[in-house]
Amino acid sequence: MTAAANAAVDVNALWDYAHPALSEQRFRDALPAASADDRLILQTQIARSHGLRGDFDKARELLAAIEPQVAGASAEAQVRHALELGRTHASAAHPPATQTPEARERARVWFQRALDLAKAARLDALAIDAIHMFAVVDTAPADQLTWAQAALAVVEASDQEPARRWEASIRNNIGYALHQLGRYDEALVAFQRALALRERGGNAGAIRVAHWMIAWTLRALGRSDDALAIQLRLERECDAAGEPDEYVYEELAELYQARGDAERAQHYAALHARTKK
Repeated sequence: MTAAANAAVDVNALWDYAHPALSEQRFRDALPAASADDRLILQTQIARSHGLRGDFDKARELLAAIEPQVAGASAEAQVRHALELGRTHASAAHPPATQTPEARERARVWFQRALDLAKAARLDALAIDAIHMFAVVDTAPADQLTWAQAALAVVEASDQEPARRWEASIRNNIGYALHQLGRYDEALVAFQRALALRERGGNAGAIRVAHWMIAWTLRALGRSDDALAIQLRLERECDAAGEPDEYVYEELAELYQARGDAERAQHYAALHARTKK
């Protein structure tokens, strides 16, 4: 049995990242029946739910409260504690103004600790999580590509299913970095591979995002007809799902503007402004 197989609590099954308050309640509901070690793991995820809501002080307070017990706990509890401490200093949920060099360096220390502990314990999925967080610290596209490729190397070398499940996200990250670097042909290949993996997973929302990334890159490659066809289809699918997407509207506005169709461009720009979060 691998180290990753020893966890009694599957925190991924409890997470709904779009609804962190709901996730927190699920974690709290799981606390009474959990072992002492799993209670620590659940509490790291409760802290993360506060971070996703922008309350980083509360997240740090919760993590500080369990720190004495974490020191003698399992490798997974220690890794998750370090990861979440890092995320209180740097993450996609932070306002850009807060991401100072000092904050990023504090995050780097914790992400490196998480990575070292995860590697030593062969917790591959958590090692990948730590590696992919370095791209939040090192924001230059070339650095983000390097980190994404490092994460993919762990994915491909792992025989652990939780690690393998990271592949679609990591290939998406590779595509994004390549796109930012202007390497659009390579980005398209990465996004197409991510789409194939998403389709196997069957999550409709994730599949739509993968198609959006492809269409975004097709526009950059000058293939506007292909990009427009995908974005219009995504608009219909999002409407049918009751989930209008601001980014689909944004791309449609860009595409129609480039075609000289000011009326349609303004229509989609207005929809984008109305749905923008």
